[in-house]
Amino acid sequence: MSITATALTPWPADLRVLERDWLSSNQLLCLGDAPAVIDTGHVKHASDTVRLIADALGDTSGEASGGAAGRPQALATIAHTHLHSDHCGGTHALQSAWPHAQTWVPEPTLPHVRAWDEDALTFGDTAQRCARFAAQHALVPGQTVRLGMRDWQVHAAPGHDALAVLLFQPDCGVLAAGDALWEHGVGVIFPHIDGSGGFEPFIHTLDLIESLAPAWIVPGHGAPFGRAGGAMDAALARARQRIAYFIDHPAQHALYAAKVLIKYQLLDVEQMTRPAFYDWLEHAPALRQLHQQHRPDLPWPDWIALVLAPLLGKGVLRQTDTHVLDGA
Repeated sequence: MSITATALTPWPADLRVLERDWLSSNQLLCLGDAPAVIDTGHVKHASDTVRLIADALGDTSGEASGGAAGRPQALATIAHTHLHSDHCGGTHALQSAWPHAQTWVPEPTLPHVRAWDEDALTFGDTAQRCARFAAQHALVPGQTVRLGMRDWQVHAAPGHDALAVLLFQPDCGVLAAGDALWEHGVGVIFPHIDGSGGFEPFIHTLDLIESLAPAWIVPGHGAPFGRAGGAMDAALARARQRIAYFIDHPAQHALYAAKVLIKYQLLDVEQMTRPAFYDWLEHAPALRQLHQQHRPDLPWPDWIALVLAPLLGKGVLRQTDTHVLDGA
């Protein structure tokens, strides 16, 4: 995508953002003699991800990227801010297209990827799908990783995901934030769902982002934004306000998370027969946990009806006599 140069620091020519939608995360392409990509989108859009990156590498051959003129470069490195299915679902396809690419994941997730433990990777609990991929290297907070022609700092970023990292390039001031900071809104705080953590680590991650003072933020979803005009300060303020609300009203986070998980599923499959949809609801462990966090006093069928009512009422989902469909 084209980025308007409104930040205090110009956007670097060797970085390209492939802005996607709300099922696939954005990709940050780092050009150089060994091109790299940060995050890979959802498996549903994996072929598009491969095409977009191949087109970008072909377009940049012979430029400052260091490639030979007229010869498309090969993707050398794949890195991930975290391993939710919308951020790593295209990795298998990228590895198939560029089999020599080296793949980096946050340090605690490396053994889970190597064993392909879907429960530890949370795909099982959320009933989401992700094509199996390999990983060779760990992103360790406090260390750096070479992506494209620059060295990127690795910072722990618990909150949305307990094991997530930020990737920050201090020379050009670009922060690959994953789902630690969007310009508008806050992602689901998954550690609160499974009981492994609370909301407070998210606040510490927002403090870390502020202390890094990036010139540009590339969020996992939505357009990149910069410090100019107070955009970053406003995004941080909105995120802190939202987290404070969840701290005071944890049941509302559970309701929000349930709606997000259901919408995410329909964004993926687009439509399901009504029996298949309700069977999916029954067998998504995270939804059972959210039921207990939101309204344990309600029987399961009544709670599901409560969660679905606004989604159907606002057209977020649609329902026929036979099917449930995504309303987008």
